[in-house]
Amino acid sequence: MHDVRRATPRTDRVLADPLLHEAALRLGDPLVKQAVVATLARCRAGEVEPSDVASVALSSLPAVASQLRRVINATGVIVHTNLGRAPLSAAAVDALSVAAGATDVELDLATGRRDLRGRSALAALSAAVPAAGGVHVVNNGAAALALVTVALAAAGRNIVVARGEMVEIGDGFRIPELIESVGGTLREVGTTNRVRACDYVNAVSEDTAFVLKVHPSNFVVTGFTSTVSVAQLSSLPVPVVADIGSGLLAPHPRLPDEPSAAGSLQAGADLVTASGDKLLGGPQCGLLLGRADLVESLRRHPFARALRVDKLTLAALEATLTGPPPPVAAALSSSPEKLMARAKKISADLSGAVSASAVVSSAAVGGGGAPGVEIPSAAVALPAAMAEVLRLGEPPVVGHVERGRLLLDLIAVAPAEDAEVVDAVRQAAKALRD
Repeated sequence: MHDVRRATPRTDRVLADPLLHEAALRLGDPLVKQAVVATLARCRAGEVEPSDVASVALSSLPAVASQLRRVINATGVIVHTNLGRAPLSAAAVDALSVAAGATDVELDLATGRRDLRGRSALAALSAAVPAAGGVHVVNNGAAALALVTVALAAAGRNIVVARGEMVEIGDGFRIPELIESVGGTLREVGTTNRVRACDYVNAVSEDTAFVLKVHPSNFVVTGFTSTVSVAQLSSLPVPVVADIGSGLLAPHPRLPDEPSAAGSLQAGADLVTASGDKLLGGPQCGLLLGRADLVESLRRHPFARALRVDKLTLAALEATLTGPPPPVAAALSSSPEKLMARAKKISADLSGAVSASAVVSSAAVGGGGAPGVEIPSAAVALPAAMAEVLRLGEPPVVGHVERGRLLLDLIAVAPAEDAEVVDAVRQAAKALRD
């Protein structure tokens, strides 16, 4: 009787196969050995021929030495937090490759002396928002607000904020808890639904460090409400800090109610804080823009060192600001008619493989930006049973189930990915039939 275990090659012999040499150099020995051991187990079970172990192990290896998987975002949410928020532009990806090696991030090559860290990225941010006297970048939006609190609200000085703006951001984190965790003291004014200018006037005193205006970017309060604008707050005798959240640098026609950095500064804000990986479409980072003296005091504060961004972030941010429109900007400006034409083409290409149709859909900004705003889009409607199979495919395609059908919304899907969507759906349909 043939014993397949006797024919199974030894681990060291498979690892020495020339087929796996390049993979070991690219991915490292541990990943390659893990793939070989798993394939040998399949060989002993009779699933893989002994002579095919090396090639099967090679085919099972990932493209890069990371467990992160590329996903096609067909959810209809442009800035999807669970999918990494803003996808980077090709220019930003290229910049990351350059920044991965030795760079002049903090060196003046002409003089050979130390220079301002990330000077070109900061110059690009300044050019994008001319109203800002100074700019600084930290590692995320929450860090930007934390730095402002630590630097300006020391020695027990309070921060005046409206009760209706004490928001909770992602994963249970809350603005008031963030501020208090770094030593800030809050002075709440108004009620949940209404605050007036006189509430701020009565609250501001010599113990006030600044007034904080928080944009409630992930919810909308309607009905009997009132708020106080940045322009109205700017007459107060203390700095006004506007946390706009989403990172919109200039007004956008599709998002008329979303505050921008330029608009907030022109309205009188002394400082603006925002995220770089939302509507800006760049890497995760926190943006600080405003009065030159205040920004410089933040940059030189000891706490700023703990929030410093690396060269990869600076490179990607600069390329986002100076390069072609990133995917988020392209999605926001997409034509519903062109999206529908793509949906019809995909549906036609799937004819005979699965029931598919092109339908009108509504997309969302996501990432805590522009709540309640519906953006016209188009989707491919499929049987709901395909949702899980597509999520587990290669590449994973993530849509959303609505009214008993799976919708693959195309607003955040690059046109170059359409063929992959078709192939993925065909494979998923075959898997369900089998």
